[in-house]
Amino acid sequence: MRDPRKGTIALMGSGELAATMVEVHKELIAALGEPRRAAFLDTPAGFQLNADQISQKAVEYFRRHVRHPLEVVSFKSAETAAPFEAEKAYDSLRQADFVLVGPGSPTYALRQWLGTPIPEILATRVEAGGCLVAASAAALTVGRFTLPVYEIYKVGEPLHWVEGMDVLGRLGFGLVVIPHWNNAEGGTHDTRFCYMGELRLERLESLLPEDVRILGLDEHTACLLDLERDEAVVKGAGRVTLRRRWDELSFASGERFSLDVLRKGMVAGGRAAAAPQPATAAPTPKPAIAAEEGSGSDFWETVHALETAFHAGIEKREARESVRALLELDRLVWEAQQGLEDPELVSQAREVFRDLVVLFGVKLDAPAEDRSQWLAPLVGELLELRQVLRRSGRWEEADAIRGALQRANIVVEDTREGSRWHLLL
Repeated sequence: MRDPRKGTIALMGSGELAATMVEVHKELIAALGEPRRAAFLDTPAGFQLNADQISQKAVEYFRRHVRHPLEVVSFKSAETAAPFEAEKAYDSLRQADFVLVGPGSPTYALRQWLGTPIPEILATRVEAGGCLVAASAAALTVGRFTLPVYEIYKVGEPLHWVEGMDVLGRLGFGLVVIPHWNNAEGGTHDTRFCYMGELRLERLESLLPEDVRILGLDEHTACLLDLERDEAVVKGAGRVTLRRRWDELSFASGERFSLDVLRKGMVAGGRAAAAPQPATAAPTPKPAIAAEEGSGSDFWETVHALETAFHAGIEKREARESVRALLELDRLVWEAQQGLEDPELVSQAREVFRDLVVLFGVKLDAPAEDRSQWLAPLVGELLELRQVLRRSGRWEEADAIRGALQRANIVVEDTREGSRWHLLL
């Protein structure tokens, strides 16, 4: 059993199962001692018809990309879980060194967790040296208060906060966490700050106690709170923002800062936040609205099939196949949004689409040396064939191979030591 030490909380703005977070997951797991038991907690999406598909996607993502096994800890509903099933889930979480919790509804997850041992287990695992990854919807739950995104953005409830798990508060951080900080899906309207927009965010800020600050996470961005080293580091594509009453402190990817910045409420100019004030009672959240039984399964199966086709194109270096899958997925999401499809499924399908676009960009932006590694086996075989043709005096055919490589931006240089090649940038 691992010696007791402080662990890590990784907060992700989105993309927890996207290419942008692969190296982050690898780093977090590698930092753990042996054995490294990783688990995916399915509660936030427990009310959705595709909950098991989301879990299996996580398992497959870890198998293929992180190269580490991931078990599913199923606790979809506190009301329907049999006592044995619940105790089994609690025990699995107690044994896990790495716990990933992700998409779904934050308020639904809280209704299932509060009143159970789960918040205590998650905090204890971190204190004992484990790693908790709270991403997307789950990131909203770990602070002192939680933003009820769906209830405000989709249902039209008044602006309010609900009580969070406050795992961060137990560790000394008076924070609320808001993922999707730089969201731009609204197009003609402001959907930054997890779909709230600037005006609603300012009003929500005014409802918070003075000792509570907002930690905003850009999409495809992670903030790793390393309790043992007492520092935070930003990873991924965007920035992390600490905000209180319009004062902001922003950190770019790669930056490190002391956890005292989060504990003591430092804001722009190095000033500390105002003295604590008593919190006002938060309204009791209404239950999240689940999809009707039997709807959405065909839609999500099509999304999954297109996602699979995209990855197949990437693996085979067939850009056209991947682009066709993206275009078809874009059409599917658009039609579903205009129709009667469950908004939660449409939102998650849109997130899949955005993840695939990011992955496509990552592949296109791969350094030249990476592309050289992909091409090396093929180019090596062609150069050996060219050498055989030259030794046989078949110069025209040998030159044809060199010409074909040059048209593909592969330059061949003949030296005394043999033929060398490189890619034109």
